[in-house]
Amino acid sequence: MRQTVREFQERAERADFTAVVDDHGRHGARELLESAAGLADAMTPDGTPGGTVLLQADNGWRTVAATLAVGMTGGVLALVSRHTTRAEFAAALEDIRPDVVIAEPSAVEEWRAPEGVPDARKAEALAGWTVLAGPGPRDVSRWSGGSLIGLTSGSTGRPKGVVQSESALRYACSCTADVNGLREGDAVAAIVPLSSTAAYCFGVCMALMLGGPLVLSGRWDREEAPARMSAHDVRWTMCVPTMALQMGSAAAGSRVLEGVRSITVGGGPMDRGALARAERSLGTRILRVFGMSECLGHTSPRPDDPEEIRLGRDGRPFPGTELRAVAPDGTVLGAGRTGRAEVRGPSLFLGYARDGKVEPPALTPDGFFPTGDLLTTGDDGTVTVMGREKDVIIRGGRNLDITEIERAVAAHPGIARACVVPLPDPLLGERAAVLVVAEDGHDRLGLQELTEHLDRTGLSKAKWPEFAFSVDELPQTRVGKLDRSGARRLAHELHARLGSEPARQPHRQGDT
Repeated sequence: MRQTVREFQERAERADFTAVVDDHGRHGARELLESAAGLADAMTPDGTPGGTVLLQADNGWRTVAATLAVGMTGGVLALVSRHTTRAEFAAALEDIRPDVVIAEPSAVEEWRAPEGVPDARKAEALAGWTVLAGPGPRDVSRWSGGSLIGLTSGSTGRPKGVVQSESALRYACSCTADVNGLREGDAVAAIVPLSSTAAYCFGVCMALMLGGPLVLSGRWDREEAPARMSAHDVRWTMCVPTMALQMGSAAAGSRVLEGVRSITVGGGPMDRGALARAERSLGTRILRVFGMSECLGHTSPRPDDPEEIRLGRDGRPFPGTELRAVAPDGTVLGAGRTGRAEVRGPSLFLGYARDGKVEPPALTPDGFFPTGDLLTTGDDGTVTVMGREKDVIIRGGRNLDITEIERAVAAHPGIARACVVPLPDPLLGERAAVLVVAEDGHDRLGLQELTEHLDRTGLSKAKWPEFAFSVDELPQTRVGKLDRSGARRLAHELHARLGSEPARQPHRQGDT
């Protein structure tokens, strides 16, 4: 982050400005640089270079100050959440092999962090946090030009360290700022935990590049978040769909975010109707996008695009980014055909952190990264993500597309959010169940009303869910995304309560 931090320092030298607003109040740029200088001294005993720094990232001023310190010392920053388990932290240590660990004292003790940094010097910085600084030599060249390592969930349950370069982060931020009409000095908000690669990029990096306030919320609160954004003249933020919908519901038509130019939403299933209701309630524009930790925010519509494009598709690739749909045999598909998504562009990651160095990604011969999604391209250059390749329910040998069913269910005006999951069945293998959250002011829907709605939408009867469970909220991950594993567990628990009913009887329903 050397270039980004250097630009921030130059702005602060010209004039001080509010750089962070968090739960503790306002923090000036010069105040943060002073804290960063103290941390840099603690990180680099005896003048040792910055090295690889594993930071407990929280949604407060410390994460920004640590970023500045790592940039000043020429280090590489790796992010970890306070909610990380001891086993997950141990896996991160194995993959990243940090030279420095920075965390609050309780986390250091819980994670047994000193074991991961042999012969470390212990110091204190950032108003009471612990710094464990190992001796040299420190070699950041092992990251092949990487500046940030973000942990993301792996398919095996082991977190993956995604290594991104500073140029990739700056490209993603610059394109996003251009699309959303952001200018120097504009305030942006970060309501997704900054331990997320995307949240860090479009929160910390974006704010440092714009030279304006970064408005942070320490914990998610659907009412507090929009109120804070309004109070501090935020112009843009990024969040997951659940957060946008919850803020829309809490706003109750108050248009509290009229001053926000747009909200970028990605990272989960999205329904056009639900998003449209949320943006009308909030008084801003919502932009549905496609991106991932491995290739940050590489598509977006524009705020002045019509609703069908802003909320019904996933935008257009950023300049310089190529996104295509391919058949199983690798043939590139034309417009209107659905295939496996592959991406190539400036925000593509360098690889995964393995054994303290970069393991290059598995790319196609021409340099594209398979995302694991299904994609349809349009004649107008827009793209639509149809869901994950593996998001299917196999019922009696027939594949049911989970995303297709969810979109049909969520189109009901009384449904705020929905998640379709498989339930095991001894006869058919799997059956479809749906968890639904009702819109505020609407009664919970029973299965009959739901299937009548699906009939009106034209969804094939073979795809209708056979179980419907009304819940207060869908399970979520630490960053607010839909937790499909948690949703499956919840559906199984609710289904088990129906055990007194005849086995395999279709079209049953539950309620909690």
